[in-house]
Amino acid sequence: MNTEQEVTIQSKFIEKVKEINNDKKLKYSILTMGCQLNENDSEKLCGMMEQMGYQKTDNQEEVDIALINTCCVRENAEDKLYGKLGELKKLKEKKGIIIAIGGCMMQEKHITDKIKQSYPFVDIIFGTHTLHRFPEDLYNALKEKKKIEDILDIEGKIYEGLPIKRDSNIKASITIMNGCNNFCSYCIVPYVRGRERSREPRAIIEEAKKLAKQGYKEITLLGQNVNSYLRVEKEKNINFEEYEGINSFATLLRAINKIEGIERIRFVSPHPKDFTEDVINAIADCKKVCKLIHLPLQSGNTKVLKEMNRKYTKEQYLELVEKMKEKIPNLTLSTDIIVGFPGETGQEFEDTLDVVEKVKFEQVYMFIYSRRVGTPGDKMQNQIPEEEKHKRFDRLKQLVESQIQENNQKYLNTIQKVLVEGESKNNSKMLTGRTDSNKVVVFEGSKELIGRMVELKIVSEHMWYLKGEF
Repeated sequence: MNTEQEVTIQSKFIEKVKEINNDKKLKYSILTMGCQLNENDSEKLCGMMEQMGYQKTDNQEEVDIALINTCCVRENAEDKLYGKLGELKKLKEKKGIIIAIGGCMMQEKHITDKIKQSYPFVDIIFGTHTLHRFPEDLYNALKEKKKIEDILDIEGKIYEGLPIKRDSNIKASITIMNGCNNFCSYCIVPYVRGRERSREPRAIIEEAKKLAKQGYKEITLLGQNVNSYLRVEKEKNINFEEYEGINSFATLLRAINKIEGIERIRFVSPHPKDFTEDVINAIADCKKVCKLIHLPLQSGNTKVLKEMNRKYTKEQYLELVEKMKEKIPNLTLSTDIIVGFPGETGQEFEDTLDVVEKVKFEQVYMFIYSRRVGTPGDKMQNQIPEEEKHKRFDRLKQLVESQIQENNQKYLNTIQKVLVEGESKNNSKMLTGRTDSNKVVVFEGSKELIGRMVELKIVSEHMWYLKGEF
């Protein structure tokens, strides 16, 4: 059965569930853990739920179906899941709600075994490769009154045409590929999301054009390793139908840059080893592509990078940064850093601080190394004590925060283009938006400006946000 036929079958199950619900205006909640890919998956689940006649609620007491979309990158995600299940158990006993768990964590056998043993009240378990079958799973749970486990260990396919309910009407994400082939030794993702599979160029461009017509101003291209888009397909001689000259990530950026109505393009997450000349040139040439580039470092020490299976050295990373700064005007950089990888010595950690000192990142996402069952890192004998990890994390945090204060100074008295996203969470009298470099800016203005690009003068900086005025 091809993917189009599968989606058609699921649309029939959507109608069947809708008939069972019979306009009862039932409610659902969804808890999303993890990355933007998970958030995009959750938007698809929400699209299916709403076509089946459910309404979203944030009030847990109202729910008839509780959905959890899990992430397994960090250990604390497991604690969060089990804590949530403890809460939902009471609701299950009280009003018989349906509990469904999906996402990356469900691709890990030791997790699903624990759920079946310790949380037998869970109704539906589905994995990353079977998300599209959720209407069928829900129908069977409702109709047959039985527990559903729908997980595939084989490679998943890409399913086009699934319903989607987006959280914003200003910014949207588009998944351009799924899976990862890098096998970094700390990361579980290739084991739970499978190997790289790229979407067809036509499908991506059609989705972007549709979003532009709907009034979306900013899109973010998503993938575990976006700048290797179409690489695997080329290696396997899988030729998608020629569409707008797209045969690489660079040509995809150029094609989306031409779409009228889209004003900003972002992408996450790329890999330093795949920042080829054509990608750097495309970023430099395309006015709509934001000049804040996420360039994951993970460690600044060459030996640790090799142990992580990152495929570049400290020197190669710094050379890439210099090349990008030379070619891309107004470039700013963000990064990911893992502290306390197995075997990392104090001196090797100093190399990470050295890279941070030299590059002066705009944003740094810092993580304390977390062991993940099934990864090579978990089997390494020389694990760093938690106390030492936290000491190093605090040193890195202190350096990063001092650099943020320094970086913020360059914005003072400059004019910045800001995409207005809505009211400030902390003050409803203020509006908030983001610069090209993803800096949050708050300012006074009319609510009619929401969804528009405005020019603001930056008048003050406050560590995590800037203040602007017309």
